[in-house]
Amino acid sequence: QHSESIHKRCICVYRALSGVSKPPRGLVQEKMTENAVFSQNMVLTIDTMNPNVKKVEYAVRGPIVQRAVQIEKELREGVKKPFTEVIKANIGDAHAMGQQPITFFRQVLALCSYPELLKDNMFPEDAKSRARRILQACGGSSLGAYSASQGIDCVRQDVARYIERRDGGVPCDPDNVYLTSGASDGIVTMLKLLVCGEGASKTGVMISIPQYPLYSAALAELGAVQVNYYLNEEKCWSMDLSELERSLAEARKHCNPKVLCIINPGNPTGQVQSRQCIEDVIRFAAKEHLFLMADEVYQDNVYAEGCQFHSFKKVLFELGPQYSNTVELVSFHSTSKCYMGECGFRGGYMEVINMDPEVKAQLIKLVSVRLCPAVPGQALMDMVVNSPQPGEPSYTTFMKERTAILSLLAEKAKLTEEILNTVPGITCNPVQGAMYSFPNISLPQKAIKEAKALGQAPDMFYCMKMLEETGICLVPGSGFGQKDGTYHFRMTILPPTDKLKLLLAKVKEFHQKFTRQYS
Repeated sequence: QHSESIHKRCICVYRALSGVSKPPRGLVQEKMTENAVFSQNMVLTIDTMNPNVKKVEYAVRGPIVQRAVQIEKELREGVKKPFTEVIKANIGDAHAMGQQPITFFRQVLALCSYPELLKDNMFPEDAKSRARRILQACGGSSLGAYSASQGIDCVRQDVARYIERRDGGVPCDPDNVYLTSGASDGIVTMLKLLVCGEGASKTGVMISIPQYPLYSAALAELGAVQVNYYLNEEKCWSMDLSELERSLAEARKHCNPKVLCIINPGNPTGQVQSRQCIEDVIRFAAKEHLFLMADEVYQDNVYAEGCQFHSFKKVLFELGPQYSNTVELVSFHSTSKCYMGECGFRGGYMEVINMDPEVKAQLIKLVSVRLCPAVPGQALMDMVVNSPQPGEPSYTTFMKERTAILSLLAEKAKLTEEILNTVPGITCNPVQGAMYSFPNISLPQKAIKEAKALGQAPDMFYCMKMLEETGICLVPGSGFGQKDGTYHFRMTILPPTDKLKLLLAKVKEFHQKFTRQYS
């Protein structure tokens, strides 16, 4: 039995790393012998570890990406391929794709990291004044000191003022603002608070399909029930009230759904929800007594004509006290997306609305366990919400850089949609916002059959073949969820324009070749 368990583990590991269902027998036997000796006396094994962790999947860095890294290594070692580089379009990492940092942000961070630079005349005075203010709020005037667990007080005040400006004067209490290590940290923290119960009373969390895999991964780890509601692909991935009602009614048969998550602008689908849609969702949440989680990290990434970002908080308060005094809402923002693209600094915040004071005390306790968010990330978040203003020395350069980044993203969103829609068998909705397209791909039955014989999702099979033949790294739609019988891939629009054109040309060529091969 032990030997059989080892055998199964070896196959699982091979599948996870390669995306191939059947590893070579010799390799399995070799690994079996190795692992059997190694794990006989181990306390922590694949059989004794937390079973929820084994359920966690994160497609954005899954088998395709792991294989892409292997191919990059092979290319460096001189292995001949039908391409010279791997183009990674799998993740929304702007700087890795060549986007340049905002000058003002890096100046302030440099000053905060090495205060001796405050004596240097090469830095503008508005950058210095912000750096001094942040350092004065840090223990020992050092970015290396722990901050308060909820975040640096003056940064939370700046976040609150930013939210008030964004939302046309709707009040924001800094005590309701929690700085986080990226939006992901805040999302997982809130889910920890919300998830409880067993059996039919276990918490259900409604998430959009397609979804960002953070949500399904976090729910699996926490042992919550994932409740899917489907976005309407035929209507540019809009939310449909009747679908929310269907999903909720079905979920109530086997769990206790009490959370509704929305990503706007959408990831992976790139839609921007209308104000009417947001009003409908808020009314639905109020009627059904649901806690709202609004993931708004792409709020500056709106490109399509006629589209506009509306924050859930602003719409909630404009609906009046009947909703603004009762609906429980938490919204999230981040330094990783929009025009900033500063993923590595892990800056973010969340704002809670109408939270029970006793629960709020528990939230403060929970965030205290991890001591504090990364302090450089907090400083960067402050730059985002307290950017240069008219009349300050850095304003002109800041606005020029910000506008150039967002304008170029808008051009690339349009370019991606237009080129993909020229390919027979690929249909791409307008990329209204965010950083991704999520085109529908028609796959021949022969390809679907072969994929299933290999134990792979058909779009995983498609994307893996594309990677091996073209060097293009995309994420299969099955990693985000999709309606049965439909297939997609997600690709970011972040590569430089010339590389994006090359990528799209290769996708077009590959899809036509793949269709011919399996027809």
